[in-house]
Amino acid sequence: MPSPTLGAAGEQAAADYYVARGYTVAARNYRAGRAEIDLIVQQPQPLRLVFVEVKVRTDLRYGYPEEFVTPAQQQRIRRAAEQFILRHDWQHDIRFDILSLTPNSQGFRIDAFEDAF
Repeated sequence: MPSPTLGAAGEQAAADYYVARGYTVAARNYRAGRAEIDLIVQQPQPLRLVFVEVKVRTDLRYGYPEEFVTPAQQQRIRRAAEQFILRHDWQHDIRFDILSLTPNSQGFRIDAFEDAF
């Protein structure tokens, strides 16, 4: 499991990744009960909210980061997203992404999986 510092750096890299692509950050570490959504960003065109699960792994011997998002975790993220949507009266599209990060000499290698679940 990544250290808290590595995890925080990964989440910042994920936010930077989306901001560089024209998204705005709507929320970070949004909690709803036992569920947490690492990052919620808003895409301007087409208008949609993107709920992002950020996975950072330093060691790929046991699999790629994106492989560690379990069906149970996906369900918790969906429930938290529903709460966020209701709380903010969101009336537009949504999407669920996974951002897979592995540290490298430039910071992180980022693999984005749009509409991951």
